[in-house]
Amino acid sequence: MNKIIIASGPVIIKNNKVLLNISGKDTFWKFCGGIVEENENLIETATREAYEEMGINIKITNTEPFLFHTTKEKDGEIFDVVLVHFFADFTGEIIPHKEVHEHEWLDINNLPANLAPNIIPTLKHFHII
Repeated sequence: MNKIIIASGPVIIKNNKVLLNISGKDTFWKFCGGIVEENENLIETATREAYEEMGINIKITNTEPFLFHTTKEKDGEIFDVVLVHFFADFTGEIIPHKEVHEHEWLDINNLPANLAPNIIPTLKHFHII
């Protein structure tokens, strides 16, 4: 099994709020996004994941993504995780997938404590905070 996970997702901001969700087994807020599948590039992954998780179509507005590295332990093994984020606009109504337990437009000046580790660095990279 490959010990490197590459995931991609959009950063969506509207009216000084960021779109985040809590999904799957996680208990923290994160951007929508997911693992790059075979024969997919990073923008295609971000686009697919936004549609699958939130039911929205996105348009990437920057071609230079922000990359964030972290590690994850699974079954006693350590995996390198590279998270790739693009700034994006969206169209359509947000209709979250059943695996999305909560989704919110969270005020960038009043973000909760239970954020994924990539949220603050990504927002700083894109000069949102």
